[in-house]
Amino acid sequence: MQENDDTSPKNELLLSFKSLGNANIMMQKIFNMMGQSKFFEDFTVDDVEKLTSFMQAYEVEAGTTIIREGDVDDYMLFIIEGRVNILKTDSHGERRPMTIAGPGTTLGEMSMIDGEPRFATCIALDATTFAVLSRDSMVKIIMEEPSFGSKILIKLITMLSQRLRSTSSELVHYLEHSHTEAV
Repeated sequence: MQENDDTSPKNELLLSFKSLGNANIMMQKIFNMMGQSKFFEDFTVDDVEKLTSFMQAYEVEAGTTIIREGDVDDYMLFIIEGRVNILKTDSHGERRPMTIAGPGTTLGEMSMIDGEPRFATCIALDATTFAVLSRDSMVKIIMEEPSFGSKILIKLITMLSQRLRSTSSELVHYLEHSHTEAV
């Protein structure tokens, strides 16, 4: 197990994963995928180095639950290697697949920001390596590096806004389609 420091989330689920230590050991892999990651598309090498110094890296085996729907957590993660199945429980208690996320994808931003319970369950489809940014680390970045913290927050807000627009568009399409069928 890793020692708890300012950059280490204290979440029970995270503590059950194999810790690789500070995410700066994964910096080159993260930098190599910057072109395929919306989160890192405007980041410089220095930005990645700075951010990874505030993150912890983990690896899990295929089949491991990384995020559990309904849990209250304070971190987001960035997939470095592997694929993750994202599932949502429907009104009948059945888990329904939403999408599959791969390297370069961020997960859990909403809960890191608002502290609300996790929206979906994320299960590793392959052996998966990811870096974790906790809310405490985000606060530390904002306090120590205000302009860099602002850059991260703007990127998160932009990504969440794009996801909301996409979801709203899908909802409108669904409503229009179901209205057409009803007529």
